[in-house]
Amino acid sequence: MSSDIRKLIVIGGGPAGYTAALYAARANLEPLVIEGFQWGGQLMITSDVENYPGYPEGVLGPEMMAEFRRQAEKFGTEFITDDVKRVDFSERPFSVFVEDDEYRAETVIVATGATARQLGLASEVRLQGKGVTYCAVCDAAFWRDVPVAVVGGGDSAMEEAIFLTKFASKVTVIHRRDEFRASPIMLDRARANDKIEFVTNAVVEEVLGDSAMTGLRLRSTTSGETSDLDVKAVFVAIGHDPNTKLFLDWLDHDEAGYLVTTGSTETNVQGVFAAGDVQDHTYRQAVTAAGSGCMAALDAERFLAALEGHEGTALAAPRTAQ
Repeated sequence: MSSDIRKLIVIGGGPAGYTAALYAARANLEPLVIEGFQWGGQLMITSDVENYPGYPEGVLGPEMMAEFRRQAEKFGTEFITDDVKRVDFSERPFSVFVEDDEYRAETVIVATGATARQLGLASEVRLQGKGVTYCAVCDAAFWRDVPVAVVGGGDSAMEEAIFLTKFASKVTVIHRRDEFRASPIMLDRARANDKIEFVTNAVVEEVLGDSAMTGLRLRSTTSGETSDLDVKAVFVAIGHDPNTKLFLDWLDHDEAGYLVTTGSTETNVQGVFAAGDVQDHTYRQAVTAAGSGCMAALDAERFLAALEGHEGTALAAPRTAQ
């Protein structure tokens, strides 16, 4: 490889990207992580994380991401805190452009994540992590024996509501129409749960509270009248958008824009791998994203080893040596 061609570029700075960089750096791949201005992913708007292994007392989302980043840097990862403007995957080495600067590499890991759709309210942003959340599996345990709300009308909203009934005293599902996008079976399950109530033809106009959420102000989509709902948390479940716009012309993707991987983390372009929420619309957890980041680094290292005519072994050490 010429001196200006790197072995690996990781695009994205979150659990998947930083874990991929950590494993790759330990394998002497000298990865470059172009992490983006909004590095850290969705965990940067998460307060307490209590379900990631190794943090029995919990950890702040931004603090955990800073530790991920610091650990990758310790082993020699190089970072660029800027956004990728375009890529060229037409031939190897691949080209990744940041402003007018071109970076080339024999392999690329795409780990740009997904973004939870938000309500678009200033009060929502102000109270993120203080009652406003986007993941019931992540945060439900913080809201035991208090009333909460779920915004949405699809299967994800019904799943969130049903899961929340294990913790909350009552769950109110708020939907802007009186018809739901959820499948009949999921809707029937939610309606059969006596802890779930429905408010239809309503939208959230404001999240109430100063230092912590105290309720929601709802507006009727039919009459325009407003009313206040006494809930201590709101779980926004109106969907996620994968951050894949840069890659759609190059990489196979599903109808929602999530990258399609085959076998492990391989995409349809040999030498380009995808990890984390950018290709996972099912689990969307920090621990699964980190796991797939590890997998992508393994796949990239083995791909590079095959180019050099031998099997990749740098990362295949016994678990006790990890």
